[in-house]
Amino acid sequence: MTISRRDALTGTLAGGAIALGGGPAALAASAAPADWKRGLDNQRVADLGDGRFLNPLLSGDRPDPAILKDGADYYMTFSSFDSYPGITIWHSRDLINWQPRKAALTKNIGSVWAVSLEKHEGRYFLYIPVKAEPNSIFVSHADNIDGPWSDPIDLKLHDHIDPCHAVGEDGSRWLFLSGGDRIRLSDDGLSTVGAVEHVYDPWRYPDTWDVEGFSPEGPKIHRHGGWFYMLTAVGGTAGPPTGHMVIAARSRSIHGPWEQHPGNPLVRTTSLDERWWSRGHASLVEAPDKSWWAVYHGYENGLWTLGRQTLLDPVEWTADGWFRMTGGDLSQLLPKPRGGQALPHGMALSDDFHDLKLGAKWNFFRPAPDEARRARVADGALMLKGRGKAPVDSSPLLLIAGDPSYEFQCDIEIAPGGTAGLILFYDDKLYCGLGFDEARFVTHQYGMERGRPANSYGRRLTMKVTNTHHIIAYHLSGDGGRTWQRFDRGMEASGYHHNVRGGFLMLRPGLYAAGPGEARFRNFRFRAL
Repeated sequence: MTISRRDALTGTLAGGAIALGGGPAALAASAAPADWKRGLDNQRVADLGDGRFLNPLLSGDRPDPAILKDGADYYMTFSSFDSYPGITIWHSRDLINWQPRKAALTKNIGSVWAVSLEKHEGRYFLYIPVKAEPNSIFVSHADNIDGPWSDPIDLKLHDHIDPCHAVGEDGSRWLFLSGGDRIRLSDDGLSTVGAVEHVYDPWRYPDTWDVEGFSPEGPKIHRHGGWFYMLTAVGGTAGPPTGHMVIAARSRSIHGPWEQHPGNPLVRTTSLDERWWSRGHASLVEAPDKSWWAVYHGYENGLWTLGRQTLLDPVEWTADGWFRMTGGDLSQLLPKPRGGQALPHGMALSDDFHDLKLGAKWNFFRPAPDEARRARVADGALMLKGRGKAPVDSSPLLLIAGDPSYEFQCDIEIAPGGTAGLILFYDDKLYCGLGFDEARFVTHQYGMERGRPANSYGRRLTMKVTNTHHIIAYHLSGDGGRTWQRFDRGMEASGYHHNVRGGFLMLRPGLYAAGPGEARFRNFRFRAL
């Protein structure tokens, strides 16, 4: 099937509409290239091992990347929203291979949006915008990247998101904010000085473009070659795939005036044929070989369910002191930056539960203050105390999986009267999966509890969930996975995403326990397909 540029931008095709959520056109466009490298649990890896890489840099829901170059080390973190422990710090030495370290935020202060990760005079800072009642921006600090991080301090900035810390030519400290605004920080960076002021009117796109809204946000300030450069996202972060984009401006002073980049927008999806949609929220970073790169996020074609994934785009500085991105639509192999030590990339999602990797691997959804007390490991098992009656109120434990297709399985034993199971979870109003009690199964679909067929396995079984490009199947075993029986209910989950539900999240595999007692989970096995 061939889609013209005009048809792609209007979302129509002779004879019918394009199925953006996973129809034939999207499925063909998002099929993985044959030369993707596979790593732990068969997960896709950007580094091909031959001097080239293929985006995504970090797969799965890694939105609003905040990156920090700290000598030979690079640190990066992302919006963690309602997942806690949150703001997991990732580490690299070559910009391509990344390892998770520790989560910087354990106290639930609300839904965490695009943070700013900085280092100033030997101390690390996180400026954390939070959607709560009311919205605000917090700051946390640490003397070591692995913490301990201070308790978040409320800066009481209620009308802005997406802070970016910047230091002026005169040593003054600032937070640049959404909407082209900024506010001064105290010398220690832990409080504000004065009032918010408007300092920049972002470049406007033609009104014929299909966007979600103007939404100037995600400012990133970089000082290079005698200029301050400001990168901003406009067009909305989701909605039409052609909306989100990167623009830039520059100034000789942190105090302005700001001059618009003559090449705006620097990054924008222009066709539904492209592999990466809604690209934006960019930062600049210098690689070990002194080359420059832009890191930003985007949705994979037809795979809104995976959330916004982290992308890496080569940058070229031009003779007039501007820069441009040179990676095109990022669907092709690109040469890696040279130098730096390649760390082992990623982490296994399979878990033998010899220890509890909260934050680095597992996260609770919207936890209560005492949520972590529910989980413990003992004798190679995760013991998870039940809460609520179903995934909607049980605060499930979830993973970030970044492949279009995968399967995961686990041995599960429930307490008398308890319920447990495996799920694919977007949020507490939109999830699917399968659970069981002593007498019956419970199917979860559209965020509701539906069929309840009889359970002949009792309180112990092995359950497997297979997600084949949004087609969901369940299998059960009473002998530890040696033989399987397919459960008589299948599902389709391509609509479990932000453009249906909102929230900017992803469909995450995980497990839950509800009702009385503790559920026992053993031998969690994950494999990308």
